[in-house]
Amino acid sequence: MKQKVSVFFMLLGMLFNVCLIAANLLETKVIEVCGLTLTCGLLVFPVSYIINDCIAEVWGFAKARIIIWSGFAMNFFVVAMGLVAVQLPAAPFWEGEEHFNFVFGMAPRIVVASLLAFLVGSFLNAYVMSRMKLKSRGRHFAFRAIASTLVGETADSLIFFPIAFGGVLGWAELIPLMVAQVVLKSMYEVVVLPLTTYVVKVVKRVEQTDVYDEGISYRIL
Repeated sequence: MKQKVSVFFMLLGMLFNVCLIAANLLETKVIEVCGLTLTCGLLVFPVSYIINDCIAEVWGFAKARIIIWSGFAMNFFVVAMGLVAVQLPAAPFWEGEEHFNFVFGMAPRIVVASLLAFLVGSFLNAYVMSRMKLKSRGRHFAFRAIASTLVGETADSLIFFPIAFGGVLGWAELIPLMVAQVVLKSMYEVVVLPLTTYVVKVVKRVEQTDVYDEGISYRIL
């Protein structure tokens, strides 16, 4: 029997993947806002957690797991192709090699930190969202969305920054950077929460789906 693919699920999955890839590329630009040093990845990376919340809320942990692994695979593919492209010889007349290499020539430790932090943070976000939905019997979506994002973003920052910048930056610089990232990304979730709530309601109504993860296995594979 053929399984139908939901259009909403497919579109959210595509947007999830695009946000992750865009965030990795935008991370190469460092900006300063109100005295805080940040990266432009902050513009889109929190959107992936919002989508994660939507998918876990509507379709459950199992479907969120599929999207998370697809995001990991697509991110890994783009990073790998970027590293291969960096190694290929440039045409003698091309003047953009230095800038291209700066964007796509990610150091191995940055790649490992990024991919590992993404996996742990995303799965924790989906797990917390799923468990809290069961405990609350589907109520208090806004609170659950913020709490799950806070857990996921905290785990992401605690993994990414020490692996990526340990030994390069001291703890005096790393800790404020991690705290700022978690706070700002969580605030992002709060600001767009009305839109997230609206999208979830629309998708549930159109799809006629509202999954509760009763008795499921929370394995990640």
